[in-house]
Amino acid sequence: MKPPGLSLPRRIGEAHEIDYSKPLVADFAPLARDRIPVRSMAESDLRPIVAIDRRITGRARTAYLRQKLMEALHQSDVRVSLVAELDGCPVGFVMARVDLGEFGRAEPAAVMDTIGVDPDYQRQGVGRSLFSQLFLNLAALRVERIRTELDWRDRELLAFLDVCGFRPSQQLCFDLALV
Repeated sequence: MKPPGLSLPRRIGEAHEIDYSKPLVADFAPLARDRIPVRSMAESDLRPIVAIDRRITGRARTAYLRQKLMEALHQSDVRVSLVAELDGCPVGFVMARVDLGEFGRAEPAAVMDTIGVDPDYQRQGVGRSLFSQLFLNLAALRVERIRTELDWRDRELLAFLDVCGFRPSQQLCFDLALV
């Protein structure tokens, strides 16, 4: 692949010099997390997180989100749950935790429980900003893998995770309804 802004020979075997006089296009761009501020989650974020989640799911999952928030803030030594803000208002969140092993494997991995972006701010880089900061935080902790589960019919989330590099796992998840 040729560097942007450089002229390379058009035919194989043709001897031409590379034209360095053309202005180079920057081969770097602002990181997603540089455009949309992302910070650690706080207890005061519960109300906006519930509101964002309700707009996405159509359900009030206050108890679930409160439990996940409390776990993230008080039961984990490692805080990786994040909130994205625009103009001082939360517009997205991700709740994740570091797991030092499960199901007989002793491998540090992160588990992403929930992600949400206010529908008014979707497709504006909020989710990418959240992931960019989350992946940076996890890499600093030497976590090499992140896992999540989703409803296979949630095509929009599936497409977003695919674009962000997530792939199906080699493990199968099984469940059994007891009631």
